[in-house]
Amino acid sequence: MRSPTDNSADGPEPAVPEAEAACLGYLELLTRGAPAEAYDDPAAYGDPASPAASAASAATRLPGADPGTGADPGTGADPGTGAWAGGGVSAAERGKQLALRIRAELEARRRREAELTALFETVHDLAGLRDLDDVLQAIVQRARRLLSTEVAYMTLNDPERGDTYMRVTEGSVSARFQQLRLGMGEGLGGLVAQTARPYATQNYPRDARFQHTDPIDSGVGEEGLIAILGVPLLLGGREVIGVLYAADRRERVFEPEQIALLRSFAAHAAVALDNTRLLSETTQALAGLRAVNETIRRASDVHDRLTELVLRGGGVDDVTRALAEVLGGRVEFGERAEFAEHGERADTAWTSAIERSRRDGHAVREGDTWVAAVTAGGELLGALLLHGHAELAPVDQRTLERAAMVTSLLQLARRSAGEAEQRVRGELLDDLLDAAHRDPHLLRDRAARVNADLDLPHTVLAVRLDPSGQGTQPPDEVDRQRLWSAATHLAATRHGLAATRDGGPVLLLPLRRPGSARTVDGGDGAVSGTARQVAAELGRAVGGPVTVGASAPVPSPAARPGSVAAAYPEARRCLEALSLLGRSGEGAAAEDLGFLGLLLTDARDVAGFVRRTLGPALDYDERRGTELVATLDAYFASGASPVRAKEMLHVHVNTVAQRLERVGRLLGDDWQEPHRALEIQLALRLHRLTGALGG
Repeated sequence: MRSPTDNSADGPEPAVPEAEAACLGYLELLTRGAPAEAYDDPAAYGDPASPAASAASAATRLPGADPGTGADPGTGADPGTGAWAGGGVSAAERGKQLALRIRAELEARRRREAELTALFETVHDLAGLRDLDDVLQAIVQRARRLLSTEVAYMTLNDPERGDTYMRVTEGSVSARFQQLRLGMGEGLGGLVAQTARPYATQNYPRDARFQHTDPIDSGVGEEGLIAILGVPLLLGGREVIGVLYAADRRERVFEPEQIALLRSFAAHAAVALDNTRLLSETTQALAGLRAVNETIRRASDVHDRLTELVLRGGGVDDVTRALAEVLGGRVEFGERAEFAEHGERADTAWTSAIERSRRDGHAVREGDTWVAAVTAGGELLGALLLHGHAELAPVDQRTLERAAMVTSLLQLARRSAGEAEQRVRGELLDDLLDAAHRDPHLLRDRAARVNADLDLPHTVLAVRLDPSGQGTQPPDEVDRQRLWSAATHLAATRHGLAATRDGGPVLLLPLRRPGSARTVDGGDGAVSGTARQVAAELGRAVGGPVTVGASAPVPSPAARPGSVAAAYPEARRCLEALSLLGRSGEGAAAEDLGFLGLLLTDARDVAGFVRRTLGPALDYDERRGTELVATLDAYFASGASPVRAKEMLHVHVNTVAQRLERVGRLLGDDWQEPHRALEIQLALRLHRLTGALGG
């Protein structure tokens, strides 16, 4: 018996070496797309009877003959024949077959990769095109290139005529073919357009599946087309907008991969085509809407500006300025009280126009002015007035109404912020009036939150709204509320505090020179000037007499919290004294009430009273060495007789007369009026008394 390795010419074919058999087994696994783990145990994957699998499996085992079969463990071949079981195919032939299969697979994958790359590039190029004709031409050019055909073309559906017509071609030479129209179901293209399914034929003239017509066959024949592939251009997966074709002038079989490739391209092309069509239609529509677009742009601009100013805490003045810039004309805002007064005084139509706007919820025209009511929760807050527009476009009218809404939001925000701030101001002043032992540091911190400085000199002012005339009804709740609103506003603008006591407002304001923002130390009539200004401003705000009594200066409320509580009674006494003296509607401090002020203040400032009453005459005597004060004292002591006074002074009567004339120029022409005369006599006596006591 011959050895398996016997090479004699008349013996059996040599056995396949074990390593070669294993390689063939692995090649077979490769051609079958086996997973990686199959290479560890080839016999466990696929057909265990496969010779290649047996050989590969044997290569993974220890050497040794199979006791059951006697086969060579490394070959899987019949030791008697040296051929592969079941086919008699030699190892070389089997290896060649496997290699060709692998080559074909790799070639197919390279071709598929190239096709996908071309598809992606085509889609990218289509996305960059905007002109419809350019997009259509690019589609058929790329389709022809993708499938390597002689001709590519496209038909688009015509919904009005119910057919599909030739729109663009690439590689075509026949004018008749380029002008074809296909009814639904006619020819290959009509069938694709009707069924939304792809169709391919390797020989269209002989293919009986399609409905042949003379115009179609003539056009196709003149072009010389034989093999044709058509795929639908679909939108949304259902709507057919046309058909994309690839064709050759010879017989050709279109493989499934090529059909799938053209369908993928057609899907992207349909989207690009639809986008381009929509863009073209949009461009045409925009061309006719330029004027509207400009109006919308202006409306959007004012909307953005209004939104921005609300976010950054703007005010009503910002709204009116923005509106005037966008709409043109003059814009103003008036609060409810302002329009009510204006209407009563001038009998205008504003009140009626505002009421109509409020009722209808829209801006209304009154002459060449548009009126938009500013409301919140049914409450009328005021109105926006746009002057100089007899006509107003609907968009501009809506802009005015939107501005009114923004204004209402700003007004409500301002009111809420004001109420919150006033609560803080009121609570702080209440603490100063009620608790004398507050922590100064805490008081300063709380005051800083409302922009107040309690280290500056202040004055306490008691405020009351008086009847405006004889027989006038006392102020009602509405009047008192208006006074309170005006007082809190004044306190906020002057960096002070406001609270309510004894049925009326009480203010704590920093002392400032009249008409000046520079803070002073309380001298030079700062308290009196502040009291008069407050009475005047509040009186204008409420439209009635407001009486204000002021305390002496409080040097530093933060350093001495109890001084505010001590100053309030003085302010109240001044307020009551003004009413008793018939001086309602005025503002004054104790220093303005003459000798009565000595009784109202706790300080009993005698020297100050004397200085306020006789100061000009005292200064004149000191500068000139005259005796005006002595002459004035002798005049009153002698019963206002110049003759008896000259005897007391031992001077000529003309000298007395000249001195009294000088006194009149220094103290005022009313120095002999009863109330002034009484104050002057009291001041003269106090002057003599302080001089005698060495004061």
